[in-house]
Amino acid sequence: MTARRASSAERGLLHSIGVGLSAGLLLVVVALAVLLVIVPKATGSTPLTVLTSSMEPSLPPGTLLVVRPTATEDVRVGDVMTYQIESGRPEVISHRVIEIVSASDGTTSFVTKGDNNSAADEKAVLPVQVRGTLWYSVPWLGFVNQAVNGQARAWIVPLLAVALFGYAGYMITSGLVAHRAERRRGRGRGRRSAGRSDNASEGASEGRSAGSSEGRSES
Repeated sequence: MTARRASSAERGLLHSIGVGLSAGLLLVVVALAVLLVIVPKATGSTPLTVLTSSMEPSLPPGTLLVVRPTATEDVRVGDVMTYQIESGRPEVISHRVIEIVSASDGTTSFVTKGDNNSAADEKAVLPVQVRGTLWYSVPWLGFVNQAVNGQARAWIVPLLAVALFGYAGYMITSGLVAHRAERRRGRGRGRRSAGRSDNASEGASEGRSAGSSEGRSES
């Protein structure tokens, strides 16, 4: 009986660990979907990955940057601004604005610098090059963003979410089935114990009756 109870307790512990791991993985997938897909798409922002060390230590390589569109008049000194290296080209850089220059003709340009660089960027950034400013960043998630970038992102994250939801559902269902089976076994053991107690009581009663009868005959 003790070994059976120990085995049942071990199965319950393993099941609880499995459910906990499933829930944890599910939360991770949901968080990734929110950070990489849902929030950027809902706000018109762009997820980018830091590839160089120019913004260390605050934004090391592998950091996920979510850059939201920002009007040039709203850019401030100290903002991390993402801009096109050449106007109209897809290649971008994310550096900190250290100075805003207003020309006499009313045009504005931005002087930028990497936090880890000793000198400012060679060319000033024109408003037409500005893609936006840093909204939030998450360390190391940039590598995940690269892995699920492009068309793969449309199916990898939902597929993982569905798989983990299915696994969590399986673990919960199997746990309920095991719990019900254990309850049935407990009830069966209770009935057998009650049956043995009744039989023992009847045997003891018959013994006492026979003994009393014989005693009265001898007297």
